[in-house]
Amino acid sequence: MKSPTPLKPFCLVPLLAFAFLSGCVGFGSTAESTSPKASFNVRESGAVGDGKTKDTAAIQAALDRCAAAGEGTVVVPAGEYLTGSLDVKSHTTLRLEKDATLLGSPDLDDYPIVKGRWEGCWVDAHRALVSAHLANGIAIIGPGTIAGDLTLGGRQMPRRPCVIEPIECQDIRFEGFTAKQKRMWTIHPTYCENVVVKNVTIRSIGGNSDGVDVDSCKHVVIEGCDIESGDDCIAIKSGRGMEAVREGRPTEDVLIRDCTFSDNIFACIGIGSETSGGIRGVRIEHCAFKQAKTYAIYIKSRPGRGAFIEDISGNNLDVQTATNGFLRINLLNSGLQDAEPVLGNEGIPTAKNYRFTNVRVNCGTLVNAVAISPVKPLDGLSLINITGTCTKGITLANISGAELHGIQVTGYSRALLGTNNVSGTGLDGAVTIPPTAAGPPVVPATGSNIVGRAVGNTPTREAP
Repeated sequence: MKSPTPLKPFCLVPLLAFAFLSGCVGFGSTAESTSPKASFNVRESGAVGDGKTKDTAAIQAALDRCAAAGEGTVVVPAGEYLTGSLDVKSHTTLRLEKDATLLGSPDLDDYPIVKGRWEGCWVDAHRALVSAHLANGIAIIGPGTIAGDLTLGGRQMPRRPCVIEPIECQDIRFEGFTAKQKRMWTIHPTYCENVVVKNVTIRSIGGNSDGVDVDSCKHVVIEGCDIESGDDCIAIKSGRGMEAVREGRPTEDVLIRDCTFSDNIFACIGIGSETSGGIRGVRIEHCAFKQAKTYAIYIKSRPGRGAFIEDISGNNLDVQTATNGFLRINLLNSGLQDAEPVLGNEGIPTAKNYRFTNVRVNCGTLVNAVAISPVKPLDGLSLINITGTCTKGITLANISGAELHGIQVTGYSRALLGTNNVSGTGLDGAVTIPPTAAGPPVVPATGSNIVGRAVGNTPTREAP
């Protein structure tokens, strides 16, 4: 394992500069922006594209020729290309033309075993359908489709293949294509920097089928995407337990804007519960939540994770349907305990500076933020200009620096606001709710309570 990287104070300047650059033709050093000198058509390397013949070797040959040239574009013309795992190297753009589809092979042997992150830990994993490792300046652009095989998902170990998974890469652009998956994560950047996911359509079905999992990454923009997922549409992660603490790789500076979300099992945007590397600077702007099976936004962790979840904001959000509610903050019991947790009070995540403004809702509970440790209260929660309908109001516990105003909702029963051990402004008229207990001491997990460690382990999904 690498030595932990010292954490720098959060600053919006890098994110704003990165967000600006992501909209420009000359963003970063991606293969597309370097005016590639060479183009490599996969059919010229022998790809058939009939949906039956395995084209893995031919497509990989085109990718390797592109890498040998130093930079360029690999073109996938119209057709259905049955393929196993592919490896994209530096300064390569993979262009999927109209009516072109990369079809994942149904044979697990076509996906080599490598090390991949799975629910916060490094484990043996089948390499993704489209993978990259230690590559810089890579891009996948549409308008074609990448479709994982629908029979290979699930929670068996070794971990099943994702559709797209760059690991330790920089300057990445995914734009204008469709990705499909079943019962496994779709796009999973890990330990990456300068990532743009723009105008991508994701359709995934079944449990565990997240849309985009941002895992210990910096400077990420997810923009203009349309995601319908069986599980979380977007999940923000940074590892679990002491393994992630030693690595010291936070997820920070993430901008999610102008996206449309719909999920069928869990939350539209989940922040956690693997948070042991730290998460800071997540901004959600101008997004429509068409359907959230549980919560539109769910911030989650537990004692034993340690680190921090801070500087989380949402602005101009349209929550059209959220069965359980708009926002839940649960820092006490989300996810299962790690085999090597962070012990003592250090293991209680530090939470601060959450701000949600200009939100329109049609939901169950407006805000549920009671599962917060009294030992480490949440420092700063702003709920400003929230309108619409909800069946239940706001419950808060163990929060300092709360700020509530402009909340104009109808449809709820009983009190709009219930609090316990909360200080701040806009709390007039709140009723007192029962206190939240700190919970039992953190101890290492054993047996069936360990998630994702050993080959052959089949962990269960956390409860909402």
